[in-house]
Order: sequence, then C-alpha cells, then structure tokens
Amino acid sequence: MERIRVAGIIPMDDGFAFMHRKNVIKRKDFKEYYTFPGGGLEEGETLEEGVVREIKEEFGINVKVIKKLYEMESEKLNQKEYFFLCKYIDGRFGTGDGPEFNNDPKYIESGDYLPEIVKREDIKNLLLLPPEIKEKFVKDLEKGNI
Repeated sequence: MERIRVAGIIPMDDGFAFMHRKNVIKRKDFKEYYTFPGGGLEEGETLEEGVVREIKEEFGINVKVIKKLYEMESEKLNQKEYFFLCKYIDGRFGTGDGPEFNNDPKYIESGDYLPEIVKREDIKNLLLLPPEIKEKFVKDLEKGNI
C-alpha cells in the first residue's frame, strides 16, 4: 500500500517555518538538514486534515490550508507526498508535542527536531529536503508567487 505524506509551507514573520533536523542517525547521507513540517496521513483523514494535525503536533500552532502547491511521487519510498500552502492562525510556535518530542523509541535514530523560522532570503542556501520541492519552492519565491 502506498504511503501518503502531507506537508505544510507556512509563512511566518518574515520567513517560513521549517523543521531543522540535527544529529540524524538513520540517514547515512545527511546528518543535518531542514524539511517541510508534516508526516503520514492517518486513516480516515483528508489531506488537509492531516496537514493541520501534523503542524499542530510539530509546531504547536493552528493553521488553515490555503491550497495545494506541489506533489511528488517516490517509487523508492513507495509514497506520494503533498505540499500545502498554509496560513498561520494562532498558537505559540515551537510548542509541539508530537511523538518526535516525547522520547518515543521509534524516533531514537531520527535525531533532534528543532522548529525554526528561516528568513525568506536564507532559504535558497539551506539543505532543504526534498530537493525537487525546494527547487520549485525557491523558484516560486523568486517569482513572487508565494
């Protein structure tokens, strides 16, 4: 069965909210990188409900989904991934309490999860995964589409 992953692209302050991943053990290629916040869809959830839940778990904030921006398929990971532009509604950034913050043994090799707001002009210099989506996102930022 194909895994569905959803992620949010959230403008905040003069930048965007990302998850900074450090000390990652399970990846041989990258020990530190940034990623769009998100995760796997739970049974019975719509894509939009999944994004809202994941962002609440990871960042402790409430968002509203504006529109789908990107999607990609990975045969290697047997997953489809959807990226949504979201609008910050309320909540204190950095107060997420998802399993990745609660010493869940499943996340031991995943390293540290650090919520960060990155200034718009610094995004092009980040190691932001997945690279295919970073490329589209940076182009859209440069064109003023986001």
